[in-house]
Amino acid sequence: MKIKCLAVPPYGTNCYVLEDGGQAAVIDPGESAGEILKALEGLETRYLLLTHGHYDHTGAVAALAEALPEAEIYIHRGDYTERTSKEFPLSAQVREGVCREVSFYDEGDTLPLGERTIQVLHTPGHSEGSVTLRCGDVLFSGDTLFAGSCGRTDLEGGSVEKIMASLRRLGQLEGDLQVLPGHMDFSTLDQERQSNPYLRHAMRE
Repeated sequence: MKIKCLAVPPYGTNCYVLEDGGQAAVIDPGESAGEILKALEGLETRYLLLTHGHYDHTGAVAALAEALPEAEIYIHRGDYTERTSKEFPLSAQVREGVCREVSFYDEGDTLPLGERTIQVLHTPGHSEGSVTLRCGDVLFSGDTLFAGSCGRTDLEGGSVEKIMASLRRLGQLEGDLQVLPGHMDFSTLDQERQSNPYLRHAMRE
């Protein structure tokens, strides 16, 4: 399995290209569709996967969907609003024909990629539809768990109680998993258990 991280402007969103056996998944294409497409050259792109629906994680979805008609788009239904929302623009783009239809995933769903399997963990709190995607010993934690911090809860769909429960759940996973968040630096689960004040507090509750 190979992982490439593209920190895309203007918000420094970590967009990941996950590749195994010639097949690829793009996680959180926030912007820079052209750069992402270059990273996908020679690969069969199976998925565009969203850890949540905020605009800084979905900005390149429509352009990538047009360029990659074979790629399935997945988002949790909790972040797919029936009304127009600046924070969650994808559903309006689909209704307006700017982006094609999407699919929904939820807790416990799995997606095959090459010889690997991507597992969906529903981890609400930053938004109602936030998920963490696990592939082997790697957690793509979106804006739920950061190195030394966690996602904000003061936006639409945010909840302090839910993000604490989600952090506790991640902290209780077995093993020293790699943590690849939606912004900023990478980490490991052991490092976060030892030094992340939000995760430590969640695990004490």
